[in-house]
Amino acid sequence: MKQTVSFDVQGRQVTLETGRLAKQAHGSVLVTTGDNAVLVTVVSDKSASDKDFFPLTVEYVERFYATGRIPGGYFKREGRPTNDAILNCRLIDRPLRPSFAEGYNHETQVVATVMSYDGQYPINNLASIGASAAFHISDIPFNGPTVSLTVGRVKGKLIANPTRAELLESDLEITVAGTKNGILMVEGEAKFVSEADVLQALKFAHEAFQPIIKAQEELRQKAGNVKKREFVPAVIDAKFKSAAEDVLAPLVKAALAQRQKQTRYDMLDQALLTATEKLIPAQPAELQSKRSKEITKIFEDQKYQLARSMILVDGVRIDGRNVTTVRPISTEVGLLPRAHGSGLFTRGETQVLGAITLGTGDDEQKIDAIEGLTIKRFLLHYNFPPFCVGETGRVGAQSRREIGHGNLAERALKMVLPDYDKFPYVIRVVSEVLESNGSSSMGTVCSGTMAMLDAGVPIKGNVAGIAMGLITDGAKYAVLTDILGDEDHLGDMDFKVAGTREGITALQMDIKIDSLTFEQMEKALAQAKDGRNHILNEMEKTIKAPRGQISEYAPRIETIQIKPEKVREVIGAGGKVIKGIIEATGVKINIEDDGKVHIAAIDPAATRKAIQMIKDICAEAEVGKTYKGKVVKIADFGAFVEIMPNLSGLLHISEIAHERIRNVTDVLKEGDDVDVKVLEVDRSGRIKLSRKALLAANANA
Repeated sequence: MKQTVSFDVQGRQVTLETGRLAKQAHGSVLVTTGDNAVLVTVVSDKSASDKDFFPLTVEYVERFYATGRIPGGYFKREGRPTNDAILNCRLIDRPLRPSFAEGYNHETQVVATVMSYDGQYPINNLASIGASAAFHISDIPFNGPTVSLTVGRVKGKLIANPTRAELLESDLEITVAGTKNGILMVEGEAKFVSEADVLQALKFAHEAFQPIIKAQEELRQKAGNVKKREFVPAVIDAKFKSAAEDVLAPLVKAALAQRQKQTRYDMLDQALLTATEKLIPAQPAELQSKRSKEITKIFEDQKYQLARSMILVDGVRIDGRNVTTVRPISTEVGLLPRAHGSGLFTRGETQVLGAITLGTGDDEQKIDAIEGLTIKRFLLHYNFPPFCVGETGRVGAQSRREIGHGNLAERALKMVLPDYDKFPYVIRVVSEVLESNGSSSMGTVCSGTMAMLDAGVPIKGNVAGIAMGLITDGAKYAVLTDILGDEDHLGDMDFKVAGTREGITALQMDIKIDSLTFEQMEKALAQAKDGRNHILNEMEKTIKAPRGQISEYAPRIETIQIKPEKVREVIGAGGKVIKGIIEATGVKINIEDDGKVHIAAIDPAATRKAIQMIKDICAEAEVGKTYKGKVVKIADFGAFVEIMPNLSGLLHISEIAHERIRNVTDVLKEGDDVDVKVLEVDRSGRIKLSRKALLAANANA
């Protein structure tokens, strides 16, 4: 039976509905507001899998009928997910994961299908709320509900779930997810906003969560308050656990004392192997397979407890640092001769190479999305090959993780890009992660900044990024600056913050505990600012300002302005004129509707030639000026004389000579060169010429 509840977000009513659509799913909720509708279904297998992690998958399905459009391309149907769809999957996934009990390993899937979209409302937040509501009303053991919404700020006023139009005026765009008790996830960008303002936005979001949480609770009651499936985590035999801990504890502790990552990992692998070889053969044959899995779990628990204890009790981290120290940094630029700019950033055992290519309008990325065609002039592509962590693996298309990390770095850097009018290049940053041990995405921000400076891109400020961690036992906590990969894995938070000295440009946070207090968040933001400024100081020892010129291998782009009504003449019928200019000069030309013409070439002479050809096409006759023209057509009443390329005027028979002539051909014929003076240009652009006026002038002279 259909059940609905409604709640208000910033004056817009949102409705959650269940019981009408997709009733065979374990949970199904239709979320609507205005012309927006997204159906979210959840299913979780009732039998446990053999995986040692939570196998949750999220699919965000964009249907073009949602906006009344037919997809582009040959097949005219939806294909692989867009990058935005993949990023939305991650936004839905991240607050859901910590809301399931540890050890729950049942295959679980969320499918969010966008069915109607006005192109303005942040429908990904509706999908995230729908996923939480679907889990909450189902029998799946979900410890929710959770909420996701976006916070913007227009003219100093915070707005929940701003429209795309409102975001154009906003200096803040942060997606925040959490529970009744606190924040679980943060993802967003800002225009040099202070830490205090970010914290205020997060508090605003948490207050806005409350009516949405209440609505989900109400929907669960209306849907019958379905009893949750019983889930009891597997319990390890106490005697075996104690024996394993006795063997593992000293070995793991000795391994964690190693400062070098690979040495530490080798010793940890050996610790597990030693414990396995010592304990498993003594177990009954029928229990050996089970005990092997259990000893792996005990081993992971030992790493978790001992590493955290080192920090909370001794104040010492795995690599020997205190909680606020940034690892040693080294930087280089200009490594790649043919790339238009390059920067190498090494922080501890994380190393990222950034490479810049400057392109023309032909290199713009056109994306066929459900809201319409969008164009990107700044691209950041992040590559994380398996060798960067000493492993083998697949090399090829980007994973969802790579797309997510690249998007975060792109958001951080795009805020400092020069205005396109002043620097009309398409900019591509490629991040090659060469080593990774903690926050390669923030290393990408740093290497990308240095590479753009090396390429001569006049950015508005230098950007650095840093990852913060958290260790807490409930009673006390420690915020960690510049976390290692192990501290990300074993800790309670991964909080990445990027920005300039003036303020934050991008941030992302995920936590593994129930929620984060605002006190902890404030401390993390303050430490991040100190760490960010330290990294900027180190980067600026190598390069501080953009180089005065771009690479000799980059195209030189000259921009000229023509009248918008002349654009059609420069392009020509079927592009004939502009193609002719390109073929004659070898340049690339990009013309905008407002009359801006960007001419790109490596050879300056080719650029100058193309500019002159365009100016000739767009040139207009000046009254009183003399031109050397060519007769292109003879008529009974006069001759048509081309005074500039594609620009002709009428030389009337009465203006050819002082004496009266009977036939134009008595004086002129097609192909003749003739000096003429412009007498008049009428409102329609028709040009009246005179040869007689020049003859008179010559006679008087």
